[in-house]
Amino acid sequence: MFKIGLTGGIGTGKSTVAGMLMEKGMPIIDADKISREVIYIYPEIKNKIKNTFGTEFFDEEDNFIRRKFGDFIFKNQEIRKQYESIIIPYIKKAIFRQIKVCEDMDEEACVLDAPTLIENGLHNEMDVNILVFVDRKIQIKRVMERDNMDEQNVINRINSQMSLEEKRKYVDFVIDTGINLEYTAKQVDKIMDSIKILGDCK
Repeated sequence: MFKIGLTGGIGTGKSTVAGMLMEKGMPIIDADKISREVIYIYPEIKNKIKNTFGTEFFDEEDNFIRRKFGDFIFKNQEIRKQYESIIIPYIKKAIFRQIKVCEDMDEEACVLDAPTLIENGLHNEMDVNILVFVDRKIQIKRVMERDNMDEQNVINRINSQMSLEEKRKYVDFVIDTGINLEYTAKQVDKIMDSIKILGDCK
């Protein structure tokens, strides 16, 4: 099965591109969705978060207050790394399980949609990797408007990840979403044509 890595920073339009690929019939493995689910699947993750960072990030019904916790960890790289050391192994386990499901279903290809694809070495497990890119000013504006977030919190989140320019070095294709949806779709179509050729040659 041909494995495609899809990555990009917050506000780059990665979800839009993933949606376009889904419309083409591509199975999407969503690492963000997995990261939200594993906290409730594995109770030990909650316990580790509480023991490491405190109980104030959970409400009275023991639900994880993700936005509050995000504001906290994205201010400090070491704290963020502590959290990632707790949750990333569970996320990877779930990702590889879903890839195996796609293989068992005889899918020709699947897409792993992961914002930290490169940071966590998952790009090495893919056959090709795609970066969704946009100018930083547009990126900040998009996130501020979408998430009703102040500029500094947006910048903290962007700076917590590998820069888009650095990610360019590790990918095979780049999609610029800064023009319009039509241009983005044309880039997706062109890359899918190239990937089909690569897949046929594999």
